[in-house]
Amino acid sequence: MSISPTKEKFISHFGEMGSRWGINRTVGQIYALIFLSEKPLCADEIAEELTFSRSNVGMSLKELQAWRLVKLVHIPGERREFFEAPKDVWEIFRNLVEERRRREVEPTLSMLREALLKNDANEDEEYALGRIQQMHDLIEMTSAWFDDVEKLSPETLQTLMKMGSKVVKIIEFTDRLRLDGKSKN
Repeated sequence: MSISPTKEKFISHFGEMGSRWGINRTVGQIYALIFLSEKPLCADEIAEELTFSRSNVGMSLKELQAWRLVKLVHIPGERREFFEAPKDVWEIFRNLVEERRRREVEPTLSMLREALLKNDANEDEEYALGRIQQMHDLIEMTSAWFDDVEKLSPETLQTLMKMGSKVVKIIEFTDRLRLDGKSKN
């Protein structure tokens, strides 16, 4: 297997971006190679292609599986384990968002709820509690919105995303209709 310049650039970029997204460069590069591969790859092929140690590849594959970005594939007649990325980019996107939410958002919400429930605040903490409440409400609303969006089909989600700021015009229009309906009653 030989990596073309286009694939090499993609793999290199994913390695660089990985460190910005909270994963190490090796994990990012391995994911990019698997993502671009037409066929499932085994750890030995990945190690050879990217010139990484076999142990580093093994640990990286476990991390990618934990993120649900790669899955184990069994090939009849093969004793080795093979890995592939989901083919649907929307599934990949949803997995990433769900995992980030589980790992980052939910613990933050728990901490905010706990801080708000203690309710032993004195006057000095009143402002801070107000800010904590605002942060809690924003994250809670965003989470509820994501729950709704997550239920949409990829086609509907794509249509929604393509609408962009046109959604605001629809909301403004429906608000005007509602207000007009109330003034006539």
